[in-house]
Amino acid sequence: MISFEEFKKIELRIATIKKVEDHPQADKLYVLTIDVGDATKQIVAGVRAHYTKEELLDKQIVVVNNLQPVKLRGVESQGMLLAASDANSISVLMPERTVSAGSIVK
Repeated sequence: MISFEEFKKIELRIATIKKVEDHPQADKLYVLTIDVGDATKQIVAGVRAHYTKEELLDKQIVVVNNLQPVKLRGVESQGMLLAASDANSISVLMPERTVSAGSIVK
């Protein structure tokens, strides 16, 4: 369990996917270029088996915007997209309506 104060530290934002590329060293990963309103970032996401590039391009997603960058298979990821998963599939979380990139998720 985490406290509410700890949870408040997580910055959830809406991002628009501007570019989708195959990860050069991993068959299950995409490298996404995203617009989070005040910045452009790169994230690595393990959704390649569930979405085509065309299905993701220009879509809005929910991201953890203040996650410390990490290298995944040699490529830097500067955030994390949120998705739901079950035994059969992954569903990327997307807002019901278009909102401004960088909008805060509450």
